[in-house]
Amino acid sequence: MDPTSIAPVRAVLDGLSQLVVGLADLIHPLAGASATGVAVILLTLAVRALLVPVGVAQVRAEIQRRRIAPALAELRRRHAGKPEQLSRAMQELYAREGASPLAGCLPTLAQAPVLAAVYALFAHARIGGEANALLAAPFAGIPLGTSALASAGLGVAPLVVSATVLALLAVVIEVRRRADLRFQGPPAPVDPALPGMAGMTTMMRVLPFITVVFAGVAPLAAALYLLASAAWTLVERAALRRLLGRAPSRGTAAA
Repeated sequence: MDPTSIAPVRAVLDGLSQLVVGLADLIHPLAGASATGVAVILLTLAVRALLVPVGVAQVRAEIQRRRIAPALAELRRRHAGKPEQLSRAMQELYAREGASPLAGCLPTLAQAPVLAAVYALFAHARIGGEANALLAAPFAGIPLGTSALASAGLGVAPLVVSATVLALLAVVIEVRRRADLRFQGPPAPVDPALPGMAGMTTMMRVLPFITVVFAGVAPLAAALYLLASAAWTLVERAALRRLLGRAPSRGTAAA
Protein backbone atom coordinates (compact mmCIF):
# COMPACT_ATOMS: atom_id res chain seq x y z
CA MET A 1 0.00 0.00 0.00
CA ASP A 2 1.24 3.45 -0.92
CA PRO A 3 1.45 5.43 2.37
CA THR A 4 0.99 8.68 0.45
CA SER A 5 -2.53 7.54 -0.51
CA ILE A 6 -3.65 7.64 3.13
CA ALA A 7 -5.96 10.66 3.43
CA PRO A 8 -4.20 12.52 6.29
CA VAL A 9 -0.76 11.90 4.77
CA ARG A 10 -1.87 13.05 1.35
CA ALA A 11 -3.49 16.16 2.83
CA VAL A 12 -0.22 17.10 4.54
CA LEU A 13 1.82 16.48 1.39
CA ASP A 14 -0.65 18.42 -0.75
CA GLY A 15 -0.41 21.35 1.65
CA LEU A 16 3.39 21.26 1.57
CA SER A 17 3.30 21.01 -2.21
CA GLN A 18 1.16 24.13 -2.44
CA LEU A 19 3.64 25.93 -0.18
CA VAL A 20 6.51 25.01 -2.50
CA VAL A 21 4.56 26.11 -5.56
CA GLY A 22 3.65 29.39 -3.88
CA LEU A 23 7.26 30.02 -2.89
CA ALA A 24 8.44 29.16 -6.39
CA ASP A 25 5.99 31.63 -7.92
CA LEU A 26 7.13 34.29 -5.46
CA ILE A 27 10.84 33.93 -6.16
CA HIS A 28 10.59 33.12 -9.87
CA PRO A 29 11.64 36.66 -10.90
CA LEU A 30 14.91 36.10 -9.01
CA ALA A 31 15.53 32.37 -9.40
CA GLY A 32 14.11 31.85 -12.87
CA ALA A 33 13.73 28.25 -14.01
CA SER A 34 15.37 26.99 -10.81
CA ALA A 35 12.70 28.61 -8.63
CA THR A 36 11.16 25.30 -7.54
CA GLY A 37 14.52 23.93 -6.42
CA VAL A 38 15.25 27.10 -4.48
CA ALA A 39 11.76 26.84 -2.96
CA VAL A 40 12.60 23.32 -1.78
CA ILE A 41 15.59 24.74 0.08
CA LEU A 42 13.59 27.65 1.52
CA LEU A 43 10.79 25.38 2.75
CA THR A 44 13.34 23.11 4.41
CA LEU A 45 14.96 26.06 6.18
CA ALA A 46 11.55 27.42 7.23
CA VAL A 47 10.56 24.09 8.77
CA ARG A 48 13.91 23.84 10.58
CA ALA A 49 13.42 27.38 11.90
CA LEU A 50 10.10 26.32 13.42
CA LEU A 51 11.89 23.42 15.09
CA VAL A 52 14.54 25.57 16.79
CA PRO A 53 13.00 24.88 20.26
CA VAL A 54 13.64 21.19 19.60
CA GLY A 55 17.25 22.00 18.78
CA VAL A 56 17.56 23.95 22.03
CA ALA A 57 16.32 20.93 24.00
CA GLN A 58 18.79 18.66 22.21
CA VAL A 59 21.78 20.92 22.88
CA ARG A 60 20.81 21.36 26.53
CA ALA A 61 20.72 17.57 26.83
CA GLU A 62 24.17 17.38 25.20
CA ILE A 63 25.59 19.93 27.64
CA GLN A 64 24.04 18.06 30.54
CA ARG A 65 25.55 14.75 29.40
CA ARG A 66 28.97 16.34 28.96
CA ARG A 67 28.74 17.92 32.42
CA ILE A 68 28.15 14.63 34.21
CA ALA A 69 30.41 12.53 31.96
CA PRO A 70 33.40 12.62 34.38
CA ALA A 71 31.19 11.46 37.25
CA LEU A 72 29.75 8.66 35.11
CA ALA A 73 33.25 7.54 34.13
CA GLU A 74 34.26 7.44 37.78
CA LEU A 75 31.18 5.39 38.65
CA ARG A 76 31.96 2.89 35.89
CA ARG A 77 35.53 2.59 37.18
CA ARG A 78 34.43 2.22 40.78
CA HIS A 79 31.70 -0.33 40.10
CA ALA A 80 33.41 -2.29 37.32
CA GLY A 81 32.04 -5.81 37.23
CA LYS A 82 29.11 -4.88 39.48
CA PRO A 83 26.25 -4.01 37.10
CA GLU A 84 23.55 -3.76 39.77
CA GLN A 85 25.56 -1.36 41.92
CA LEU A 86 26.56 0.64 38.85
CA SER A 87 22.95 0.96 37.72
CA ARG A 88 21.83 2.10 41.17
CA ALA A 89 24.68 4.61 41.46
CA MET A 90 23.95 6.01 37.99
CA GLN A 91 20.27 6.45 38.85
CA GLU A 92 21.24 8.32 42.00
CA LEU A 93 23.61 10.55 40.02
CA TYR A 94 20.96 11.36 37.41
CA ALA A 95 18.42 12.14 40.14
CA ARG A 96 20.87 14.36 42.04
CA GLU A 97 21.87 16.29 38.93
CA GLY A 98 18.33 16.53 37.53
CA ALA A 99 19.50 14.70 34.41
CA SER A 100 18.18 11.80 32.39
CA PRO A 101 19.91 9.30 30.09
CA LEU A 102 17.00 9.79 27.70
CA ALA A 103 17.23 13.59 27.65
CA GLY A 104 17.23 14.74 24.06
CA CYS A 105 15.60 11.58 22.71
CA LEU A 106 12.03 12.85 22.98
CA PRO A 107 12.78 16.12 21.12
CA THR A 108 14.41 14.09 18.36
CA LEU A 109 11.37 11.84 18.10
CA ALA A 110 9.08 14.89 18.13
CA GLN A 111 10.67 16.42 15.06
CA ALA A 112 10.96 13.15 13.12
CA PRO A 113 7.37 13.12 11.71
CA VAL A 114 7.69 16.73 10.53
CA LEU A 115 11.00 16.20 8.76
CA ALA A 116 9.80 12.87 7.35
CA ALA A 117 6.76 14.58 5.81
CA VAL A 118 8.93 17.24 4.15
CA TYR A 119 11.35 14.61 2.88
CA ALA A 120 8.50 12.43 1.55
CA LEU A 121 7.25 15.34 -0.55
CA PHE A 122 10.55 15.45 -2.41
CA ALA A 123 11.35 11.73 -2.49
CA HIS A 124 8.16 10.20 -3.94
CA ALA A 125 7.59 10.23 -7.68
CA ARG A 126 3.88 9.67 -7.09
CA ILE A 127 1.71 11.00 -4.28
CA GLY A 128 -1.67 9.43 -3.75
CA GLY A 129 -1.40 7.67 -7.11
CA GLU A 130 -0.76 10.88 -9.03
CA ALA A 131 2.52 12.13 -10.48
CA ASN A 132 4.44 14.49 -8.19
CA ALA A 133 4.55 17.59 -10.39
CA LEU A 134 7.26 19.20 -8.27
CA LEU A 135 9.80 16.64 -9.44
CA ALA A 136 9.35 17.64 -13.08
CA ALA A 137 10.60 21.18 -12.42
CA PRO A 138 14.29 21.82 -13.18
CA PHE A 139 17.09 22.96 -10.92
CA ALA A 140 20.25 24.12 -12.70
CA GLY A 141 18.95 22.31 -15.76
CA ILE A 142 18.24 19.00 -14.00
CA PRO A 143 14.70 17.75 -13.28
CA LEU A 144 14.20 17.59 -9.52
CA GLY A 145 13.04 14.00 -9.89
CA THR A 146 16.40 12.90 -11.34
CA SER A 147 18.94 11.31 -9.03
CA ALA A 148 22.63 12.16 -9.07
CA LEU A 149 23.30 8.66 -10.35
CA ALA A 150 20.88 9.10 -13.24
CA SER A 151 22.22 12.58 -14.05
CA ALA A 152 25.43 10.94 -15.29
CA GLY A 153 23.55 10.11 -18.48
CA LEU A 154 22.37 13.68 -19.04
CA GLY A 155 25.74 15.21 -19.85
CA VAL A 156 28.67 16.84 -18.12
CA ALA A 157 26.87 19.91 -16.72
CA PRO A 158 24.11 17.98 -14.89
CA LEU A 159 26.71 15.57 -13.53
CA VAL A 160 28.80 18.47 -12.20
CA VAL A 161 25.75 19.99 -10.47
CA SER A 162 24.77 16.69 -8.85
CA ALA A 163 28.36 15.96 -7.81
CA THR A 164 28.61 19.44 -6.27
CA VAL A 165 25.47 18.86 -4.19
CA LEU A 166 26.80 15.52 -2.93
CA ALA A 167 30.26 16.96 -2.24
CA LEU A 168 28.78 19.84 -0.23
CA LEU A 169 26.65 17.38 1.74
CA ALA A 170 29.72 15.26 2.50
CA VAL A 171 31.68 18.33 3.64
CA VAL A 172 28.85 19.52 5.91
CA ILE A 173 28.51 16.05 7.45
CA GLU A 174 32.25 15.79 8.09
CA VAL A 175 32.47 19.28 9.59
CA ARG A 176 29.54 18.49 11.88
CA ARG A 177 31.09 15.15 12.88
CA ARG A 178 34.32 16.85 13.87
CA ALA A 179 32.44 19.60 15.70
CA ASP A 180 30.50 16.95 17.64
CA LEU A 181 33.73 15.20 18.61
CA ARG A 182 35.30 18.45 19.81
CA PHE A 183 32.21 19.32 21.84
CA GLN A 184 31.87 15.89 23.42
CA GLY A 185 35.53 15.75 24.38
CA PRO A 186 37.90 12.78 24.18
CA PRO A 187 36.07 9.48 23.74
CA ALA A 188 36.19 6.91 26.48
CA PRO A 189 38.98 4.36 26.00
CA VAL A 190 37.85 1.23 24.22
CA ASP A 191 38.47 -2.05 25.99
CA PRO A 192 40.26 -4.26 23.43
CA ALA A 193 38.93 -7.31 25.24
CA LEU A 194 35.37 -6.47 24.22
CA PRO A 195 34.54 -8.25 20.95
CA GLY A 196 33.45 -6.08 18.05
CA MET A 197 34.28 -2.73 19.65
CA ALA A 198 36.88 -1.81 17.03
CA GLY A 199 34.40 -2.53 14.26
CA MET A 200 31.71 -0.57 16.08
CA THR A 201 34.00 2.46 16.31
CA THR A 202 34.73 2.30 12.59
CA MET A 203 31.04 1.94 11.79
CA MET A 204 30.19 5.02 13.86
CA ARG A 205 32.69 7.03 11.82
CA VAL A 206 31.31 5.83 8.49
CA LEU A 207 27.59 5.76 9.33
CA PRO A 208 26.90 9.50 8.81
CA PHE A 209 28.16 9.28 5.23
CA ILE A 210 25.44 6.78 4.33
CA THR A 211 23.32 9.92 3.96
CA VAL A 212 25.53 10.94 1.02
CA VAL A 213 25.06 7.56 -0.64
CA PHE A 214 21.32 7.78 -0.11
CA ALA A 215 21.25 11.32 -1.54
CA GLY A 216 23.04 10.01 -4.62
CA VAL A 217 20.23 7.61 -5.51
CA ALA A 218 17.32 9.78 -4.30
CA PRO A 219 15.68 12.50 -6.41
CA LEU A 220 17.65 15.75 -6.63
CA ALA A 221 14.88 17.49 -4.66
CA ALA A 222 15.49 15.09 -1.75
CA ALA A 223 19.25 15.65 -2.01
CA LEU A 224 18.70 19.42 -1.80
CA TYR A 225 16.51 18.87 1.25
CA LEU A 226 19.18 16.75 2.93
CA LEU A 227 21.88 19.34 2.16
CA ALA A 228 19.81 22.28 3.44
CA SER A 229 18.77 20.40 6.58
CA ALA A 230 22.33 19.23 7.32
CA ALA A 231 23.70 22.76 6.84
CA TRP A 232 21.03 24.17 9.16
CA THR A 233 21.86 21.59 11.82
CA LEU A 234 25.57 22.44 11.60
CA VAL A 235 25.00 26.18 12.05
CA GLU A 236 22.25 25.75 14.65
CA ARG A 237 24.29 23.40 16.83
CA ALA A 238 27.36 25.66 16.68
CA ALA A 239 25.32 28.73 17.67
CA LEU A 240 23.35 27.00 20.44
CA ARG A 241 26.40 25.32 21.92
CA ARG A 242 28.12 28.68 22.11
CA LEU A 243 25.10 30.44 23.63
CA LEU A 244 23.89 27.73 26.02
CA GLY A 245 27.39 26.62 26.92
CA ARG A 246 28.03 29.99 28.57
CA ALA A 247 25.50 29.21 31.30
CA PRO A 248 27.17 28.33 34.62
CA SER A 249 27.19 24.62 35.31
CA ARG A 250 26.94 22.82 38.62
CA GLY A 251 29.81 20.70 39.72
CA THR A 252 29.26 16.99 39.81
CA ALA A 253 30.46 14.47 42.28
CA ALA A 254 30.50 10.77 41.81
CA ALA A 255 28.58 8.76 44.34
